[in-house]
Amino acid sequence: MTIRAVLFDFSGTLYRLEKDGPWLADLVDGEDLVGEHEVELVRRLTAPVGPLDGLPDHLQDAWARRDLDPAVHREVHLAMFDRVGLPAHTAEAFYARLVDPGNWRPYPDAVQALRTVRDAGIRSGIISNIPWDIRTALKRDDALELVDDLALSYVEGRIKPDPELFRLACRRLGVAPEEALMIGDSVTADGGAAEVGSRVAFVEPLPTAQRPTALLDALAAHGVR
Repeated sequence: MTIRAVLFDFSGTLYRLEKDGPWLADLVDGEDLVGEHEVELVRRLTAPVGPLDGLPDHLQDAWARRDLDPAVHREVHLAMFDRVGLPAHTAEAFYARLVDPGNWRPYPDAVQALRTVRDAGIRSGIISNIPWDIRTALKRDDALELVDDLALSYVEGRIKPDPELFRLACRRLGVAPEEALMIGDSVTADGGAAEVGSRVAFVEPLPTAQRPTALLDALAAHGVR
């Protein structure tokens, strides 16, 4: 069936949480929370689904629901930071960096991929488990005008892989799920699109400098050039 819409994930697919310089070294004293350890902490905090190691059982439910409610997202992150020994003021500053659109970078081919879809006469949408408005980042990179619709978990009250979230995104784009291609980085979360009949392509959530053409390659593999 002809592809009439392409759905993109945001984190790890179109954009990645990255910043120049360290995340914590200018905020804390102590070698145990900087360098490779802080990189691993950021990686764990941005994993799309699943429990978080080191978080007590009574907070795991809040962790699972974090992308449905910005307040819950903040509270459960601060609880995690407290467990790894961050002072309260440092935890607040670190959290602010995680949700700062300025620290989210587009992959080298992200805007070009969106433009390729638009130029092919195909509708596009972003479907993301996220607790903040990504439009600031998209607008900064002249990408917002290339996207027809956003289905964000904290707005819609659903998180991937909930099949209804994919159905909703397709409905708003005016296509049947079978006419959509979902591109994401998580087999568990983004792979849920297959349950409603959509085609699915996966990319690796590598550092942006290490993944120059994966989105364009995924589109080309499905005949979108």
